[in-house]
Amino acid sequence: MIQGSCLCGGVQFQIARILDLFELCHCRRCRKATGSAFAASFAARQKDVQILRGTDLIATYEAPIVESPPAYRTSFCRRCGSPVPDPNPGRGWFKIDAGVLDDDLGMKPQRHIHVDRKAPWFEITDDLPRFEKRAHIELRALLETLREEG
Repeated sequence: MIQGSCLCGGVQFQIARILDLFELCHCRRCRKATGSAFAASFAARQKDVQILRGTDLIATYEAPIVESPPAYRTSFCRRCGSPVPDPNPGRGWFKIDAGVLDDDLGMKPQRHIHVDRKAPWFEITDDLPRFEKRAHIELRALLETLREEG
């Protein structure tokens, strides 16, 4: 089990298994949600995430749809503002910000996504693959197909 919590410790959760998807997203909404140059997040199935404490502290914000569904949705601790897993993600899997983990995730980021929308003041200096928005959407569709088949 991988343990995680918010900054104040009010929300605690555990993850039984993560999916093979760890991305660094540079889109504007992820930058705003994290207050950083990108969001470092990984994927987990809803059934593999258990909120142990603090469900009553979790608030969810769903931003308006900009281009096409789904809307950008983020969950956070009402007390400290840390991003936390959405207790009701509405689909089989969802993304969790890696910075809220208390334990080692056991994997490294696999790619940068939405690099065409990155902050102009940030320079990507690693050798990870880089995907612009359109290429990322195509990659995500392929990953969805593979997950449904496997």
